[in-house]
Amino acid sequence: DNSGWFIPNCRNCRRQAREQSGEGDHHEGLSSDEELTATEVDEFQKSKDNVLEDSRKIFEDVHADFCDIRKILLKFQEWKEKFPDSYCDAYISFCLPKLLNPLIRVQLISWSPLEQDFTELEEMPWFRAVEEFSDTKSAPESK
Repeated sequence: DNSGWFIPNCRNCRRQAREQSGEGDHHEGLSSDEELTATEVDEFQKSKDNVLEDSRKIFEDVHADFCDIRKILLKFQEWKEKFPDSYCDAYISFCLPKLLNPLIRVQLISWSPLEQDFTELEEMPWFRAVEEFSDTKSAPESK
């Protein structure tokens, strides 16, 4: 069985090739298969930029009252205060996650917790809005 011999041999060949070519940015322990070429990095960045650009257009034709989480939650808060029985009967606390899901997902498209300068979830505007809504003086079942 040569499989145990072949893998380290390939690794040694790649290491020798890097040493001869003068590549100094390889980190020992990482597979060269995991390293991205400049072309792959450029393609990824272009694809990422296209997705981000498209995500900015998703709600451009929607009235501001219906694409802002804080404004949507304010409407539900008014409903809860004015018509608590109707609000409770409609099981709004169960519906809100599904309702807000698309709005939150759009805001999370560019979020990357692996980057150094990322924003904590708890600091994001949508999180604070939901937190404020759920902390309001209301019936325990709505929390």
